[in-house]
Amino acid sequence: MRRADVSDHSAIVDRVQRWWGDSRTPAEARELSLLLPKLFLQFFSSTSLVLEDETGIRAFLVGFHAPDNDTEAYIHFVGVDPELRGQGTARRLYTTFFQRAAESGRTEVRAITSPANTGSIAFHRAMGFTLETGDRVIDGLPVHGDYDGPGQDRVCFVRKLTP
Repeated sequence: MRRADVSDHSAIVDRVQRWWGDSRTPAEARELSLLLPKLFLQFFSSTSLVLEDETGIRAFLVGFHAPDNDTEAYIHFVGVDPELRGQGTARRLYTTFFQRAAESGRTEVRAITSPANTGSIAFHRAMGFTLETGDRVIDGLPVHGDYDGPGQDRVCFVRKLTP
């Protein structure tokens, strides 16, 4: 595992489009990759992670430490090659991110997902995240309505870090 680099951007975008191609149309997978503009790796490469082998990038985590405060870190996007899923790869990425955030004095990590992404919700809960209170409850989940714009509801997570 290594720190990400801006030169990883095109490979990561390619992975998003391929790895999510089994659950989305090509257009939807391309749209999902738009959540990763190059600026994330231009300005937050030191806090983002890449796992690779001789075949190339196999997993990645794009995250950053909040520039507006000294306590929070945020995990923006994580991808794992479908061949590696269920083997602890995402857990390893998150654990490394938590450790580095704590070493930098951060005391909590935040993340968000769609209320429909039940796999992500289960994973974040298993990683020790709690769900933040939203402005409504849908199917038993606290949801922040229109979080990312009209009709773009999100579930928000927070995880406290121990020094």
